[in-house]
Amino acid sequence: MDRTRRPILWTTVAAVVVLAAVGLYLFQPWRLFTTNRVDEAAPVATDQQRVATKPLSTGSFISHEHETSGSVEVQPLAGGKANLRLTDLRTSDGPALHVWLSDQPVEQSGGGNLDDGAHVDLGDLKGNEGNQNYAIPAGTDLGRFSTVTIWCERFSVSFGAAELEQSA
Repeated sequence: MDRTRRPILWTTVAAVVVLAAVGLYLFQPWRLFTTNRVDEAAPVATDQQRVATKPLSTGSFISHEHETSGSVEVQPLAGGKANLRLTDLRTSDGPALHVWLSDQPVEQSGGGNLDDGAHVDLGDLKGNEGNQNYAIPAGTDLGRFSTVTIWCERFSVSFGAAELEQSA
């Protein structure tokens, strides 16, 4: 190889290495093959609360960007608080996954609309499989937020979402 081609070769190799490193950081492809199972017990009702053990609303996940299944319910707690419970959740592991309440409707084809309106971030997804609890902040208007989504903040996509139906 002559001396005029060496700088071009090293520049190309350096660019490929940098692009590969950035791509690995952003996409974290190994997470497609990892599972983080969480099995939290449902919150235990106190004696005073046993009357109000019926969920406020329920729903079932549909898939968006990744295959997602399981059910969700909003459970009343003492003092006007509420808990979001994910049951039998199964989805892909991914970077920067959060559980959101959204005021946008669930669309069967996509779910990219779920960040268009208001949302309440309930925190990082604890695991991509299992049963999990998330505290809903006091004062959250549960009549306004009709959707639960597993939201990937890094790529602004919904892995899956559930439309909440109010209990009668």
